[in-house]
Amino acid sequence: MAGDSVKLLGYWASPYALRVKWALKLKGIQYQDVEEDLKNKSPMLLQYNPVRKQIPVLVHDGKPLAESLVIIEYIDEVWKQNPLLPQDPYERAKARFWAKFADDKWKERKNCLKRVYQLENNEYSNIMSSIIEREQQSESRNESFISDFKRITCVPAIMTAFTKKGEEQEKAAKEARENLKTLESGLAGKRFFGGETIGFVDIAVGWLGCWARIAGKIVGINLIDAETMPLLDAWFQDFLEVPIIKECMPPQDKLLEHMKGFHKTLTAGSS
Repeated sequence: MAGDSVKLLGYWASPYALRVKWALKLKGIQYQDVEEDLKNKSPMLLQYNPVRKQIPVLVHDGKPLAESLVIIEYIDEVWKQNPLLPQDPYERAKARFWAKFADDKWKERKNCLKRVYQLENNEYSNIMSSIIEREQQSESRNESFISDFKRITCVPAIMTAFTKKGEEQEKAAKEARENLKTLESGLAGKRFFGGETIGFVDIAVGWLGCWARIAGKIVGINLIDAETMPLLDAWFQDFLEVPIIKECMPPQDKLLEHMKGFHKTLTAGSS
């Protein structure tokens, strides 16, 4: 497949763009990696995703497709080699469940489900872009900006743990750990969620092993507990060390600084 027939519009720090890259790499698909500037979105991005104006966007033979999990399923259906989803219908449905579970639990609060179902497919890049744009439009970062951001996104447990302190942070961290522990049950003693090889769920949730640890490092909490979730902890480490997975990861020091800036923006209004 010629690389110029497949383009991926993404952003280096977006875990959602990253998991599409993983799918393309695992399939051995040549593609053009188009890095977007989220402060100044390109005409190409606005053309191919005029409604949401978000990354990632996959362009195949001139036809655009948005939403990372949708893109990964499309990749798996078009390029049959190294299948990502199981062939068995039941196992395939389970894989989709776990991928959606991980996305939902990191994007929703239990007490605002209706609001979240309207927003659950919003990509991390759109959140970052909104923050940057709002900062540029305002001379000062204030509490109303942070409150507005939190109301729009419904503040998932991980975001609350990332932005709060004390009892509220601990409560959110506990909820995040419970969600991760539930996710661990999907491994059921397997090497990967896909069995002996990397599959759809591994690609969908693998980024959490890195981003959650960095978030925890910044705020001084441990979200991935090796004692209470040893299988998931070991899986995160093994998955992220697979060469084809590791080579796509952003530089950890650069990602750390990026997330520190993200954290500073989100907490500025409460300081």
